[in-house]
Amino acid sequence: MNPSLKFLLAVLIALEISFTNTWIVNVVLAAIGLLAILIHRTPWKRVGLLLVTPLIPAVALAVAILLQSDAGTHFALVLFTRIYAYVFVGSAATLTTPIADLIMSLEQNAHLPSKFAYGFLGAFNLLPKIVSEVNIIRAAGNMRGQTLHFWSPQLYFKAILASLNWSENLAEAMTSHGFVEGAPRSFYKTVSVSWRDWAILIGSLILLQIALFGLHLS
Repeated sequence: MNPSLKFLLAVLIALEISFTNTWIVNVVLAAIGLLAILIHRTPWKRVGLLLVTPLIPAVALAVAILLQSDAGTHFALVLFTRIYAYVFVGSAATLTTPIADLIMSLEQNAHLPSKFAYGFLGAFNLLPKIVSEVNIIRAAGNMRGQTLHFWSPQLYFKAILASLNWSENLAEAMTSHGFVEGAPRSFYKTVSVSWRDWAILIGSLILLQIALFGLHLS
């Protein structure tokens, strides 16, 4: 599915279930998202984190509703399952889409300005280098007998200075490769939107309406 339409579908689903009180639909959406993640061969460790991490806020929210509200068990169950629906629908969109494909789709199909698209892509690709730089800064501090914890301001200040230097180098590299804002550009990989993508988007939303209103009327 086209990456832009995939994320649009995830956002529309999340918005709609935010205003409905049907926990069965939430469970079905979470199961579909989990199935998509498993089909994509996501590592089991990451799947486990997706299952365990939302459990604490989901249980806390459900217990708070049960203890301090007159909404009852049904509403607590709705909120509990809604959190998992958010997590798995969003994860199905993000974990199954390479970031480069998403950025190119947003630029070509959603008409995101090139400076934002390539700027975000450059920043994303710098993340591993930033993590490596933080480890180097901590190691250098340990060699001087200075322990830099993850909450130490010096650690992040030095990392920000290094990032600013990299951003300048990135801007110069883009300019030297002929990047001119507003100028027409060709694309190494063209991302198109087919009738099948629109059919999946519209069909999924129609099925969601049938499920929501059908259960609401029953």
